[in-house]
Amino acid sequence: METDKAQVVVIGGGATGTGILRDLALRGIPAILVEQGDLAHGTSSRFHGLLHSGARYAVKDKEAARECIEENMILRRIAPNCVELTGGLFVQLPEDDPQYADQWITACTEAGISCAEADVQELIKKNPVLSPNVTRAFKVPDCAVDGFRILWGNVNSARRYGARVLTYHRVSAIHQSNGRVTGVELINQLNGQKRSIECEMVINAAGPWGGEVAAMAGLEVNVIKDKGTLVAYNHRLMNMVVNRLRPPGDGDIFVPHGTITILGTTSTTVDDPGCTKPGRDEVLALIKIGQEMVPELESYRLIRAFAGVRPLYQAGNATGGRSVTRNFALLDHQQRDGLAGMVSIVGGKFTTFRLMAEKTVDLVAGKLGVNAPCRTAREPLMAPVSEELLERGKRVFGVPGARKAAERLGDSFAQVVEQVEKNPDKGRILCECEVVSLAEIEHAAHSGDSFTLGDIRRKTRMGMGTCQGTFCSYRTLGALSGYPQFAGNHREYLTKFLQKRWKGMRPVLWGQQLREAQLSTGIYCTLFAMERMR
Repeated sequence: METDKAQVVVIGGGATGTGILRDLALRGIPAILVEQGDLAHGTSSRFHGLLHSGARYAVKDKEAARECIEENMILRRIAPNCVELTGGLFVQLPEDDPQYADQWITACTEAGISCAEADVQELIKKNPVLSPNVTRAFKVPDCAVDGFRILWGNVNSARRYGARVLTYHRVSAIHQSNGRVTGVELINQLNGQKRSIECEMVINAAGPWGGEVAAMAGLEVNVIKDKGTLVAYNHRLMNMVVNRLRPPGDGDIFVPHGTITILGTTSTTVDDPGCTKPGRDEVLALIKIGQEMVPELESYRLIRAFAGVRPLYQAGNATGGRSVTRNFALLDHQQRDGLAGMVSIVGGKFTTFRLMAEKTVDLVAGKLGVNAPCRTAREPLMAPVSEELLERGKRVFGVPGARKAAERLGDSFAQVVEQVEKNPDKGRILCECEVVSLAEIEHAAHSGDSFTLGDIRRKTRMGMGTCQGTFCSYRTLGALSGYPQFAGNHREYLTKFLQKRWKGMRPVLWGQQLREAQLSTGIYCTLFAMERMR
């Protein structure tokens, strides 16, 4: 069995885990992150993509609200290519309690969240999809955020300082001796090989799997697994995030992302951390509630539904639901359970991942005798793209393609532009929906941690647009056929990729989306002799 060494092992490749890896690396602490799948395949990419202003939690969860607005402003500064400054709205309808609005305004002010009342008639004029029955509306600093870009920005930044990442490696054991953690044992999910890493500290940042990871060390961490289902529309219904001005509930947020809009979300306690299958009844319930804010919602085309599991935590006997705090808890297992060398970070929001990482690494660094301060709030995730480089990109990718590629690639944009300048054929677009070029696809394949078409999708957004991979998936696989990791059964690669897309399409199969699904089925059953997807 292969054996490795690191001072710290981070378990979990979501926003918090990758944020912790970056913070450790910037403080000079040698670390390896291990993740059972691909990065960003879990909760951190299965949410509505809202960078919270904190206004949603201002009444019920003041501490979480204050943390959200502070981290919102930090992420705008350090990761501008990952954040769209949409702004946000909270709108009140006649059936909503007017006294709650007054309470909410006071709470926002106390939390330091700006909330300026907007002219309702002017608002509806600019956003005609909104209900004409809106009685009050307030502007807040909500934004849209790309979870994939944030995670890969964290990882690429950490790697520049020597950090390492092992994807598709599941933790099978946490070793300890004399009351102290000494290392972890891993299983490679792709080939079954075992591997061990000796370390001084283990950080459990496994999100909804945090309880299962803690149990490997004989510890009990009550992670509440809260499933949320969302739906994506093939239209940018409005240009601002729109929230319902009432206590948080199902179906009360619309978030614009590029050319689409996401409506969310539900809240159901589940037992399985991998329970990410959206249900048709959940989708129908979301649409019914969403129609109160957007009356013509049924006339817009749905692309897909998806679901994620929120890892909530509250001390005591809380069982789940909207009443559980969205704040986070940092558990020192030496102080709490008598096991040195292990900490768990649980709960929280995507918006506060950087703060969660900072608090975690402050604790770990103190235990390791490292005095270096946190720099993640000051140092950008990636260097800004110069105007000269962007102009070069426009000449090879076109105007919209260059901007999208620059945002996705960050520090690697210059390298990809150079490749296309030398070989213009590399600029050929394989995914028209998201304007993804052959050069980007090849760059993702060269990264060393892309083993499936799904991995390529998460890095480039290939297959995430209108056609949901109907045309770009086989083009991409054809372009990658010469790479060793894609040299196996091509039909199997396609089947796995399309079934994942089908999983999200199945709950919304009516109208235009049903017709597209029939076209996709016809293409793959006739041209590629594949079996009908079930």
